[in-house]
Amino acid sequence: MSKSINFPFPGLFRGMGLTLKTMVKRAPVTMYPEVQEVPVPRARGVISLDVDNCTVCMLCARECPDWCIYIEGHKEEKGETKPGARMRTKNLLDRFDIDYGLCMYCGICVEVCPFDALFWTPEYEYSEPRVADLLHNKEKLTEWLATVPENPALES
Repeated sequence: MSKSINFPFPGLFRGMGLTLKTMVKRAPVTMYPEVQEVPVPRARGVISLDVDNCTVCMLCARECPDWCIYIEGHKEEKGETKPGARMRTKNLLDRFDIDYGLCMYCGICVEVCPFDALFWTPEYEYSEPRVADLLHNKEKLTEWLATVPENPALES
């Protein structure tokens, strides 16, 4: 009679074999600084602002679950249209800041804006050396407006 040799813990040896096989394979990772990925169309990167469309209604700031949007504005009189009519006013935007250190990129602000002043851009390289520098003002948000892709054509 011959005795068969039973190795203790056969699962351990299979697991170690798989680990060794995986260690010698090349990792399927994109080396980010050297190789930059091309974002897919309509990718969510940062939020850009169209200052001309913003009416300082503050819906985006009120609906933001993180309270990361800061808006300040003032009213300016436009002049009366008819004699005896009430003076017309227009809201003007003074400050529009988004703190990307707090933002969770949910997109609620873009969806609730009734005047199409906020847009998603595919820009994803907007890191800063300090967390405090992630508060971007309206000038920086307006720069990203040039990278907003066109809306896809509607189906007919």
